[in-house]
Amino acid sequence: MSFEFLLTSLVVVLVPGTGVIYTTSMGLLSGARASIAAAFGCTLGIIPHITACVLGLAALLHVSAVAFNILKMAGVAYLIFLAWSMWRDTGSIDFMRGEPRRGLGRVVFRGFLINILNPKLSIFFLAFLPQFVSPKSEWPMGEMLLLSAVFMGMTLFFFILYGLAANSVRGYVANSPRSVFMLKRSFAAIFALLGLRLALAER
Repeated sequence: MSFEFLLTSLVVVLVPGTGVIYTTSMGLLSGARASIAAAFGCTLGIIPHITACVLGLAALLHVSAVAFNILKMAGVAYLIFLAWSMWRDTGSIDFMRGEPRRGLGRVVFRGFLINILNPKLSIFFLAFLPQFVSPKSEWPMGEMLLLSAVFMGMTLFFFILYGLAANSVRGYVANSPRSVFMLKRSFAAIFALLGLRLALAER
C-alpha cells in the first residue's frame, strides 16, 4: 500500500461532501451518538459502490446513461426529501430523547441512503482504486479489497471526528432556539444545493 494512496484517500475523505454535511448536522443537532451513527451509515453506503467496482459492475453506470440517470434522480429526490424534512423540523434539539434506538437506526439508514443513491461514487471508485493496484500483484482483487477496507476505515474515522467536533460546539447553540432554527434551515438549504449539484452532474 503506497503513501500516495493514503494521501489521496485522506484528501478525498476530508473534502466536505454530502456525507460530511450530514454527519456534521447530526453532531450539531442531535448529539455525539447521532453523529457516530451518521458516520457509520455513510460508511456502510460506500460498500455497494466498492463491491460494484471490484466486480466490474460500475462500468454499467459509466456506459449506460439510463442506469446512471435513474440512480442519480433517486439520489436527488432523497436529498430534497432530507432538505424538506429538516426545513419543516422546528422541534427541540434533543428530538431523539425517548426513542434512542429507533432514532439512531433512522440516522444510520439515512446516511446509508445518502451514499448508496449517489452514482458518482461508483464511477469514482472505478477510476480511483485500480490506479493503486500493483501490476505485479498475484491477486489484484484481494489488493483492491484491502485498499477499499483502508479507505472505508479512514472514512469512518474522519467522519466521526467531524461529527464529534460539531458536537463539541453544540452546547453553545442548544439553549438558543433561534440558533437551532437557523442551523436547521442552513443545513436544509445545503442539502437542497447538494441535490441540485447532483441533478446537474454528468457521467
